[in-house]
Amino acid sequence: MSVKLAHQDDCEQTGNWRLVRRTLGVESFGINLVTIPSGEQIPEHDETARDQEEVFFIVSGNPTLVIDGADHPARAGTFARIDAEHSRTVRNGGDEPASVLIVSAPRSSGFEPMDWA
Repeated sequence: MSVKLAHQDDCEQTGNWRLVRRTLGVESFGINLVTIPSGEQIPEHDETARDQEEVFFIVSGNPTLVIDGADHPARAGTFARIDAEHSRTVRNGGDEPASVLIVSAPRSSGFEPMDWA
């Protein structure tokens, strides 16, 4: 059995991205933490080619999720699940940085939820 713990400050980093998946050695899904400075956004994209659904969790700040061109204000504590074919970005129009945790996996991963969850 393998167990690995890492504080966000100890994660490998590239630009504003903390590479959680790489730091922990996760192989079955993607997970990264991005800090978006005021006035910036992550690259707009879809996940059609990789058939991945994504979950965004707003850790801090008040950014806007832009899904297929429509704005969705998202305060800290907000979750959003987005199917692969939808274009998406997270834009931070606030005065403070926004931190967003992004989790992704192919829809064909074979995941089976537990009965209670």
